[in-house]
Amino acid sequence: MTAPRAAAETRLRLLSPAAGQRIAAIDIGSNSIRQIIADVSSHGAIRIVDEMKAAPRLGRGLAAAGLLGEGPMDEAVAALSRMATLARQHGARRVEAVATSAVRDASNGSAFLQRVRRETGLRPRVLHGEEEARLAFRSALAHFELGHGRAVVMDIGGGSLELALSAEGLVERLITFPFGVIRMTEAFLSDRPGPKGVKKLRKHVRSALKRALPVRDWRGAEVIGSGGTFTNLAGMYLARQGMRVPSVHGTRIPRQQVEHLLEELAAMTPEERLAVPGLNQGRADLIVAGLAVAAEVLTRIEPREMAASAFGIREGLLLESAQVRAVVADPGEARARSIQAFAERCHYEAPHSRQVMQLALQLFDALGARLGCDPADRQTLADAALLHDVGYHINYEQHHKHSFHLISHADLLGLSPKEQVVIAHVARYHRGRPPRRQHVAWWALDRRTRERIRRLAALLRIADGMDRGHAGAVECVRVRWVARAVRITPQPRRGTDPLRLETWGAARKAGLLAELCGVPVEIVGPEGVISSED
Repeated sequence: MTAPRAAAETRLRLLSPAAGQRIAAIDIGSNSIRQIIADVSSHGAIRIVDEMKAAPRLGRGLAAAGLLGEGPMDEAVAALSRMATLARQHGARRVEAVATSAVRDASNGSAFLQRVRRETGLRPRVLHGEEEARLAFRSALAHFELGHGRAVVMDIGGGSLELALSAEGLVERLITFPFGVIRMTEAFLSDRPGPKGVKKLRKHVRSALKRALPVRDWRGAEVIGSGGTFTNLAGMYLARQGMRVPSVHGTRIPRQQVEHLLEELAAMTPEERLAVPGLNQGRADLIVAGLAVAAEVLTRIEPREMAASAFGIREGLLLESAQVRAVVADPGEARARSIQAFAERCHYEAPHSRQVMQLALQLFDALGARLGCDPADRQTLADAALLHDVGYHINYEQHHKHSFHLISHADLLGLSPKEQVVIAHVARYHRGRPPRRQHVAWWALDRRTRERIRRLAALLRIADGMDRGHAGAVECVRVRWVARAVRITPQPRRGTDPLRLETWGAARKAGLLAELCGVPVEIVGPEGVISSED
C-alpha cells in the first residue's frame, strides 16, 4: 500500500459512516498479487479498510517453460497466507480470490491452486480473459461517467491485455490478448532492449488489434486504462507537471505524451529508469512493454487523451461479491454526487455553503471573462464554494487549511487529480492570507494553475464575506465595472435590511480581486455607502 493512498484512506475513515458488507478481494495476477479489504455499501460505495501487495511474478518464464516456477509459487503461497490472516483479523465476511493469466495458462496451474487451498484455506477461482475484462469494466463503471457515448476500458496485466468495449454504459464486446507486460518483455525486450525491440513489439500488437478491433465503430472513443502500467504512466505525467497528489486516479494523459514517455523510457536502461520521477521502481523493467501495448491501442482508437484508473479487477470483484450494480453516470453526475456526499460526510453547513456558491457564481458570471477565466472554471468555483468550510469538521481554528487537506485527500469521482488540487486550493484561500510565494503547496504548481487559483479564490473570498453572519441576507449581487473601480452592490433578501455586516465582510476580503482587476473594488450597501477594504 503506497504511503499517499494509505494517508488518504486513513483520513477518509474519519469521515465515512459504517458501511454494509466487509469483503476481502484478492487478485492473483501474473506480475503481482493484490488484496483489498473494504466495506461495501448497498449503493456501491467502497471504504478501504486495508490493502496488501506482493510481487512474486508468477508469469516469469511461463512463455518458455509453460510452468509456474517453484520460487514464484513459494513467494505467492507465503503472500496469500498473510493475506488470508489479514482478512480474518479484519473480520471480513467473505474472501474472494481470483487467479488470472499466469495460473490460467500454466500446465501446473491446478496443482498450484490445490497447494493454495491446502496451505492458506483460500479457494481461488480462475478467470477467463473475458471475465477479467468484465470485472475491469464493472470497476470503471463505478468510478467514471460512462453513460454517454462509447468507451474502451483497457486492462494490462502481467500476462494479458483485456479490452471492454461499451456504448452508453452497456458492454458490447469483451476481447482478450496475450499481451501482458511480463510476456511482452520476455518475448521482445530481453534480447533486443531499446527502440528496435519496441518497434517489433508494437508491430506484433498492431497486427492482432487490426484483426480484432474495428476502427470504424470505436475511433475517438473514451479510453480508460486500468493496471500498474497506467497508474505509473499517470504518476510520471503528473511529476513532470510538478503535481503531488494523494491518488493518480482520473488523471487524463494526452495521447502524444504516452508516445513521448515511451520513446524516452525505451532509450534508457532499467537502472536509469529507477530515477524517473513518478515511476515505481518495481516497474522499471516492465514499463516499456506496458506503454508500447497501450500506445498501439491508443493509435488504433485515436482518442485525444486517456484516463488512468487507480481501480481495477479487485474493486470490480468487491462490487460483484456484494451484488451491487453500478449506476451508469452521465457527464457531471458522478462529480456532483461525489462532491455532495463528501460535503455531507463532513457535516457541512448546507444553507451557508449554498448561499456562498450562489453569490460566487453570480460574481463569476459578471467578472469571470474580464479576469481571464475559462467557462469550465465556473464548475470548479461552484465545487470549491460548496466545500470551502468542510474544515469545520476538524475545528474552527485554521479551518480553511483543514478544508484544503480534507479536499486534497478526499475520494472524489468525476474529476482529475489536478482539478481536485485546484478545488482544494480555492477553498483554502476563501479566508486568511491570499496566495503568496511562501505557501509551498501553491507555489509548487505551474504558473497557469497558480493564476487560475488566484482568480477563483478572489471571487470566493467576496462571496463568503457577503454571508459573514451565515444569515443568507443577500438575495443577489449587481456588478458594474466603471471607469476607475469595480462596483459590487448586494441586493437584500428583505427590502429594509441594511446589510451592514455583509458589506463590511465583503469589503475586507476584496483586496485580492482589486489586485487582479487593477482598480479598487467598491462594495455598495443599500444606503449608498461605499465600504472600502480595511
